[in-house]
Amino acid sequence: MNRPIRLMTAALTASAALLLTACGSGGGDDDSSDKIAGADGGGEASASKEPAKKPDGIKRPEVELPSDFKANFVSWTNSDPKLQSILDDGREELRAKYAAIIEADPNSKAVAFYDSGSSLATARKWIKSFVATDDSLTGEIKAYNPKVHVTDNGAGVLFYCVDERKSSTKNRKTDKVTHTPDSPDSVLQYRARLTKSPQGVWQTVSLDTVPGGCK
Repeated sequence: MNRPIRLMTAALTASAALLLTACGSGGGDDDSSDKIAGADGGGEASASKEPAKKPDGIKRPEVELPSDFKANFVSWTNSDPKLQSILDDGREELRAKYAAIIEADPNSKAVAFYDSGSSLATARKWIKSFVATDDSLTGEIKAYNPKVHVTDNGAGVLFYCVDERKSSTKNRKTDKVTHTPDSPDSVLQYRARLTKSPQGVWQTVSLDTVPGGCK
């Protein structure tokens, strides 16, 4: 298996044996309440920017990405303020993990801020896999077609697509760039379950990825 698939898929799984399968499966709520129709779509990507500070009084960590790696979030808006807050924190959860990989920091405070439980353990394992091979990220990804709702139990469910085909890994020592294959499997569907922390942050508690899930 080529390394680029590891970029957003392999290291999100519980182990290497689960490559290209669903990962980080969570429990709790009835699965039927956590389903959203399959995601597909597009639109023009907007520039990756630090989001405006939210008026909820919560002090969130600053997540910065370098100019040579862009995370573009397309149509990441909802007219419902509660659903928008899930989108906002779900977006920052992904950006925080990218930043931690680039900074080679598996103990990133920002990752711990937006992830908890099994999702935090899996995120740290993913980041450590890049640190172990001395790889960083370059290029860009596009996250699009988000679908979000709140279950009867009050959990947030967020499905979205991530197109990795313009992203690559870059070795810190050799500067060797390994491109992600231009394959349908490089467009993944992310399926996140979030719960609201005592501080009011929507933390990701479980995450599945489906390679080719946004065909």
